[in-house]
Amino acid sequence: MLSLTGLVSLLILTFSQSPVKASPCVTFDANFNLLAFGFGGKDWNVGTQDVWATATNATDITTTGRPPFDGTDTTCYLAQFFDAIYVLNGDLKNPDSIYIYDAGAKAWSTQATIPGSFEYSSFDAILDHDTNVFYALSGGSLYDLDMRSMKTANSTAIGWNLVQKPPFPGSYVPVMALAQNHIHFLDVSGDGPGVARIYVIHYSYFQPEVQSYPGDKTFPALHGQATSFFMDSGVQQEFAFIPDDFSATYVINVENNSTRTLPPPTVKDAKSSYVAGITSLVQLDSVGAVSFVPYTPGDDNANANAIWSSVQPLAGLVSSSNLQSNSSSSSNNRVNNTTNTGNTTTTTHTDGASSNFPVTSGLVGLAVLFAILGFF
Repeated sequence: MLSLTGLVSLLILTFSQSPVKASPCVTFDANFNLLAFGFGGKDWNVGTQDVWATATNATDITTTGRPPFDGTDTTCYLAQFFDAIYVLNGDLKNPDSIYIYDAGAKAWSTQATIPGSFEYSSFDAILDHDTNVFYALSGGSLYDLDMRSMKTANSTAIGWNLVQKPPFPGSYVPVMALAQNHIHFLDVSGDGPGVARIYVIHYSYFQPEVQSYPGDKTFPALHGQATSFFMDSGVQQEFAFIPDDFSATYVINVENNSTRTLPPPTVKDAKSSYVAGITSLVQLDSVGAVSFVPYTPGDDNANANAIWSSVQPLAGLVSSSNLQSNSSSSSNNRVNNTTNTGNTTTTTHTDGASSNFPVTSGLVGLAVLFAILGFF
């Protein structure tokens, strides 16, 4: 019979050998090559939109200094002016660290932050195009974090600052999008469909009235995911909204205050995350599959007939058994996530404290160990 010390040692070994779940993310570099981080334990450059549906291989860009991509709801953001990628929640052991990928130099560095009352475990954020400042809603308050012109980390920690309390309920589950240096908040309680609350970044000001975005089809007052379409130069003018009912992919234009539509994603997964380029919208679903739909600004006919396709070079790179549920490109810690698959609807509730480790293999090992020791 094993001693108690030996038993404890074996138990520790059993659970320590459980694989860490991956939390990948996708975004673009400044040349709008699609970058996929944390896929199969590596990072990849998939190239530009014209090859996604036909190419069979991506370029391995894995290098030293990268985050492990094992955090809860990892998100990646492009700083277009600087060709830099900022990764939040990419490191389970160092949740306060922001990893910076210099896409031109193909090098990583790690920036320390001072969270204060900001909660990395529960937030939604945008990265403002012109100021390169993060704005995030966390714990019912709006915070900012100035990334300055960072392509590499500096030696001094930077701090999250409390900006103000927004004029809507603290229970609000954020749906945030950036356009024209304004933050648009959708699905605020009591506002109804087709409207958004607006925060004017340059004046630190919440508009008191809601803004309406009419169209042939009105976007619903529902939780969902939102992401902004980049432009060749200048600030974003449009953003996509994919509600949890997948009624359509709504494209909101803040220049003419209108709404147009694209087909909804083929994969109806409310835990998906999204990122938009100039002429594409990319979905990363919760099992690691990456798809895209082309977008032609101003062409309603082309957009109505657009088709979602798989990003072929990434197919099969991630094992679904080694993935944690990922919400990212810019949205974290979702609640009341509804996944529709065929005629089955599953609702899950997450609070940012979900386990990052699969326990199945550990429990099997534990059962075997107990059987050997005569406990069964």
